[in-house]
Amino acid sequence: MAMAAWYHRDISRVHAEDLLARAGRDGSFLVRDSESVPGAYALCLFQRHVHTYRILPDADGLLAVQTSQGVQVNCFRTLGDLVLGYQHPHKGLVTPLLYPVGRDIEPGEESSGDDEKPGLVWSPSPAPVSVSTAPPVVGLLSEYLCSELPLDVEGLRRGAKGLRHLHHTLENETDCLIHSEIDLTMSSLETLAKVFDHPTCPLTSAKSQGTYRSTFICVRCSPLDSIVVYILTENTLSSLQKREAFCQLLQLMKTRHSHLSEPDVISVFVGSWNMGGSPPPRSLQSWVTCCGLGRTPDESTALLPHDIYALGTQENSQGEKEWTEHVKATLHSYTHIEYKQVAVQSLWNMRLAVFVKPEHESRISHVNTASVKTGLGNTLGNKGAVGVSLLFNSTSFGFVNCHLTSGSEKVVRRNQNCADILRLLSLGDRQLSAFDVSLRFTHLFWCGDLNYRLDLDVQDILKHVSKREFDELMCADQLTQERHKRKAFLNFKEEKIAFPPTYRYERGSRDSYLWQKYKTSGVRVNVPSWCDRILWKSYSETHITCNSYGCTDDIFTSDHSPVFATFHVGVTSQFISKTGDYPNSSMERSWMELEGVDAIVKTASKAKFFIEFHSSCLEEIRRSMENDSQSCDVPGFLKLGWSPKQLPKLLPIVSDMEYLQDQHLLLSVKSCDGFESYGECCVALRSLIGAAEQFETFLTHRGEEIGSIRGRVRVHVPKDRRRTREKIYGGFAWLPSCQPHHCSPVLPLLALSLPAGLLLRHKNNVVQDSFLPAKNLRNMYMNHSAIIRETPRREQPRVHQQEQAIPVRSSKLPAFYPYVSTCVPHTLASAPWVVEQPVGPLGDHSLTALQIAKSLSEVDFFPVDLKAPLVMGPDLRLYRSVFLTRHLFWCLIQVLYGAPETVRELLSTLGLQKYTLGLSLNGWDDLDYFSGITEEDLRAAGVSNPSHRRRILENLPRIWDSL
Repeated sequence: MAMAAWYHRDISRVHAEDLLARAGRDGSFLVRDSESVPGAYALCLFQRHVHTYRILPDADGLLAVQTSQGVQVNCFRTLGDLVLGYQHPHKGLVTPLLYPVGRDIEPGEESSGDDEKPGLVWSPSPAPVSVSTAPPVVGLLSEYLCSELPLDVEGLRRGAKGLRHLHHTLENETDCLIHSEIDLTMSSLETLAKVFDHPTCPLTSAKSQGTYRSTFICVRCSPLDSIVVYILTENTLSSLQKREAFCQLLQLMKTRHSHLSEPDVISVFVGSWNMGGSPPPRSLQSWVTCCGLGRTPDESTALLPHDIYALGTQENSQGEKEWTEHVKATLHSYTHIEYKQVAVQSLWNMRLAVFVKPEHESRISHVNTASVKTGLGNTLGNKGAVGVSLLFNSTSFGFVNCHLTSGSEKVVRRNQNCADILRLLSLGDRQLSAFDVSLRFTHLFWCGDLNYRLDLDVQDILKHVSKREFDELMCADQLTQERHKRKAFLNFKEEKIAFPPTYRYERGSRDSYLWQKYKTSGVRVNVPSWCDRILWKSYSETHITCNSYGCTDDIFTSDHSPVFATFHVGVTSQFISKTGDYPNSSMERSWMELEGVDAIVKTASKAKFFIEFHSSCLEEIRRSMENDSQSCDVPGFLKLGWSPKQLPKLLPIVSDMEYLQDQHLLLSVKSCDGFESYGECCVALRSLIGAAEQFETFLTHRGEEIGSIRGRVRVHVPKDRRRTREKIYGGFAWLPSCQPHHCSPVLPLLALSLPAGLLLRHKNNVVQDSFLPAKNLRNMYMNHSAIIRETPRREQPRVHQQEQAIPVRSSKLPAFYPYVSTCVPHTLASAPWVVEQPVGPLGDHSLTALQIAKSLSEVDFFPVDLKAPLVMGPDLRLYRSVFLTRHLFWCLIQVLYGAPETVRELLSTLGLQKYTLGLSLNGWDDLDYFSGITEEDLRAAGVSNPSHRRRILENLPRIWDSL
């Protein structure tokens, strides 16, 4: 078929609906690839709103549109014939196809370099739907004669000077012939490369030592708390590195003496290096031991081996076998362990190799590899990504190494590269095809030469680098800017950068940057930039901490410096129930009931929708019935509702609490007409176990936010299956990885030692802030609601439903504030059988300042007039002292963790993230302008609660800057 303007190839559903809505003419249409069925298409047609029809090929390759029942099905050989046939009325569509809509070109998407495809940016490749064996030129000319010749004739009648459509057809035919030859040549070269460079996978074993690093305040080394270690001030140990090394060794001791057959936590090394086409040095030890600049481990722990090594390289001139042998030799030289090669995946000179300790060989399964080309119009592999996925016991891992489009001005193209990789990289469980790569794994690590640059003058960059003013440079970092705009790496995290830009150095030293690059076309300026990055994304309510992030300073063979990062990652084992779970068993089983779900999706369609539920704890995929309520109060957004009768009852395959609290549900909102996903999300069961717990989170699709979803779930666990085991990392009060990414990771290890409870008694009324005893204290990092609050009715503070620490248990689903996408932190409800237990003897328990703030910031306290005389007795005075203490804790966190960098972060810090979208829709999405907001502006943006308005006004950026 010809390169028709109405065919948009792999454009997203959201973008297609935006194009039709902007056209706004009844009868406007376009055709795109289906997101749900490979090889199929979607016909998008505008008639008051967008209607979507699936175009499916039959066994003979003929195309047919799924239209209204009772309408005769028409089959066509090509998409062009199909479009021509449906330009007439009464064919089963809501309106004939009248006005084709072409694909727009965003600024910055034009071709201007080696990485782009010349010619039309939006022109699609020929669709593989025609069964004709005629040469391509015959098909193109046939398409021209059928559909575009009348347009040229009409143009000549109106005085046109040429046959514009014929000229366009011949140009596209030339492009098709050129790129078909390129594809044939490149596939032949890749075949030869695989023949002459076959990877090896030796299986050896050796005794090894485990290593786990951590940053924590309090360690409980036994259920009886016989050993408690407090690290109170910076003076305890000489430096932060020494304190972290001490903690790491203590964690290692605890792990060795745990007597567990399977690990609870493992250490992961991730590295990335653009080798610049040069051979590597003889030893890579400084890279794999994290020696160099930035956040690096102490020398006493740097040589401890990690459980998993994932090394990504770009422009690697060595073959797979030569490179992997070189890496294994380096690892063996200092660990004396023969690491097992799990997988290696290559795309041209891009490599990703994953190694594990031999003791973990039996724990690794479901290994997959994949690659995606994004160079030269997504046809060449000089740019793109390679990936490896695996299961470590029951925890899924994904590793991605990429090389994105170069050039300071090509930010939009790099963002598109990321979106293409998310969508096209085929890793992990095949049943999760509706979800992009970022939602298929418990932990996903993404590294590579991302090529995002600094938008700053070279001399200014050099001045800041010489003064080690990296925070000022990060303000001009393109990746940071795009992440804040939520246009790339949505919901990914990155450790704070404390090392110089890794590109572009003069080869042979690290004394100076070489920013001028001489090419035949002239001199090109490549400003020093952090092109090489490591990011990660994990499911909610999981344990992961980043312990180091930096670059080497002694590897000079490339103009890039290698970067490294290490992580402590919580893993789950293959759970075997002691009581057994069988379908026909008479024993009581766990179940999950949804008591109602509301969703908001960004769409111009009016279709009906259903929800698909995926989880490894379910025997099969479950689906709801179609939504029974639907409204469109805001143009471009659709509010959907499912009552309990429309939702399925979910039965886990294992009913034990210990198993369920580590599981996650993946939800996909799909349309009933095209069965395409309109949004996906992940919900942790840990935060839902209890009585009718509420969840709320964003919906994403193809790497962008497109709505929100909330609902109420009842998770029932039989009483005899509620026993749990504390994780190895469960006794640690962490300075966590859950801190906002703008917070400095290098903070003093501060412990605020408090009594186990401030117990205030007045007759029969109790005001109590008591912490659970140690034997019931779970991981405070993952359990933000492990604080029991009992307050008298007369003195009970006002608690907002989305902000309270202990989720509300009510039978009625609360009203859904329209079109507010909020991400309420998932809180783990203290189960009734835990809450009702008597509080143990009062002891001394340590909490980090962040944990206290996270718990206390979720409560609206009484507006107390602190200037009023204390005439209400000692109880009120003590209550006020508690209030002041909490307020001081909150101020302390503001000082320690620095100022937020976006409006979203500011509101999240205040516990008012639900107002983010409302403020954004009213133009308050820039923190610089947000400092001038008034109470009237807040009221107009939907902040109706006076105390919430006051809290925002008291914490505007000018106040943050003064702290």
